[in-house]
Amino acid sequence: MSSAVSPAVSPIVERRVIVLVALVQLVNVLDFVMVMPLGPEFARALAIDEALLGWVGGSYTAAAAVSGVLAARFLDRFDRRSALAVAMLGLVLATAAGGLATGLDSMMAARVAAGLFGGPATSLSLAIVADVVPVERRGKAMGVVMAAFAVASVVGVPAGLAAAQAGSWRTPFFALAVLGLVVTAFAVRQLPSLRLHLDGPRPRSTPTLALLRRPEIRMMLGAAAAMMLSIFLVVPYVRSFLVNNHGYPDDEIMYLYLAGGVGSFVVVQFSGRAVDRLGSTPVAALGTALVTLCLLVGFVPARPVVPVIVVFVLFMSTASLRGVPLSALASRIPAPHERAQYMSMQSAVQHVASSLGAIGAAQILATEPGTHRLLHVPQVAVAGVAIGLTMPLLMWRVERRVRARAHATATAAPTAAVIPDPTGAAVPAVAVAAVAGVAAVIEGRNDDGATEAAPFPTEL
Repeated sequence: MSSAVSPAVSPIVERRVIVLVALVQLVNVLDFVMVMPLGPEFARALAIDEALLGWVGGSYTAAAAVSGVLAARFLDRFDRRSALAVAMLGLVLATAAGGLATGLDSMMAARVAAGLFGGPATSLSLAIVADVVPVERRGKAMGVVMAAFAVASVVGVPAGLAAAQAGSWRTPFFALAVLGLVVTAFAVRQLPSLRLHLDGPRPRSTPTLALLRRPEIRMMLGAAAAMMLSIFLVVPYVRSFLVNNHGYPDDEIMYLYLAGGVGSFVVVQFSGRAVDRLGSTPVAALGTALVTLCLLVGFVPARPVVPVIVVFVLFMSTASLRGVPLSALASRIPAPHERAQYMSMQSAVQHVASSLGAIGAAQILATEPGTHRLLHVPQVAVAGVAIGLTMPLLMWRVERRVRARAHATATAAPTAAVIPDPTGAAVPAVAVAAVAGVAAVIEGRNDDGATEAAPFPTEL
């Protein structure tokens, strides 16, 4: 378990990095949440059976899981900025390819490519935040990045549908590709060289099985899987349940999601600060208690017990109360040179868990002929509650280990080397380390790392 401290960077640099990473994640999540609502549009245009649209969403998730496993072996070998640039460029090209699709096969191929690049982009974003932001402020930083998910959820569906109405179903794909290209270029230009995990002697890459032998890693991956599995047992079927079982007007669903996204955005502003002050487990426990309440009150009774909008907004808001503490605690477990590797493993586990949740619920649920009501929803909701309750228990055990190790090694923990610059500010003393492959090409260096593209600055 790592006890390494984050580098001594200026607050201006820290804030700039967080905002840029949040922008990158906004594009990444927009690509994910925008596609499925457009399914009926491109299905009609491309003569695709709407019953097969699940393959379009599933292809992205499966590809992101595979890329998480593969990328775990090499992401930590490169400058984070360079690796993020490659991942986002691949995502942008794949999104544009979706707009050029001519049938189911080409659309699935585009979504597979998007998943292959989108998964590592998320892992690298979280690794960058963990590299730059000290532990005592990391919860708040993760909250800012998670806010990108809330904004994307609110903006993505209405914006995609509006763009499709203004042009064609291809318009949202091309528009997002252009936006992604602009954001990526801006972020790469403004981000400092992020090679701090390569500082000093280059440690040997940790084998994946060696990481999995650590109890903290296994428990943290279990907590991540429990969160996603419990969510995706229910989320893919929420719209059908509300419309067909509870009689919520289908033409008002957009406003329901808008309200839920706003609530999520508000809650995420406080969840990060709460993690910094209280720790990850108490915040995750609160989120789990609230989502349990939502599932038992909103999905078990045959008729609404409380207004649908209250349950829905609370249900969506609990995402940040569990996701932020999970990410903050996970960032404290691996060593700096293992962070992207671990985050890729966690991304793979979460994508697999989300797929298993959606598929598992499909095996339990059934549609009532004539009324289209979903049957056996209470069983699915109770299963989600049971699985979700394991998350804070696993996190509690991990956090106890993290705090015990930090306390035991506090006096021996290395302090980041700092040297003054001519302006009087402090910058970390970063050793010049070799970077291979694509990262070397992007930075314009030879593989011997003779020159460095840009030192970690105190001002941007």
